[in-house]
Amino acid sequence: MLARAIATGVLADIVDAGCIVGSPGCGPCLGRMRGAREGEVCLSTANRNFKNRMGVGGEIYLSSAATAAASAITGVITVPEVA
Repeated sequence: MLARAIATGVLADIVDAGCIVGSPGCGPCLGRMRGAREGEVCLSTANRNFKNRMGVGGEIYLSSAATAAASAITGVITVPEVA
């Protein structure tokens, strides 16, 4: 899937929209993410979020990878079209 996203230009589109693409794994647990701070909104593809795990004071939403990609492009939480 990564190679296809690179080849089609989709990866460039979502990175240009502000998306951060990380390696699979627990970024918050390993300290690879700073988390959402007061007034910030985070849309994450993590499999769970408990209180303060991904920051203090921010709004945190969990979604599928497809929803995260569509949302990065549109700038709002967006349900992708079913292909």
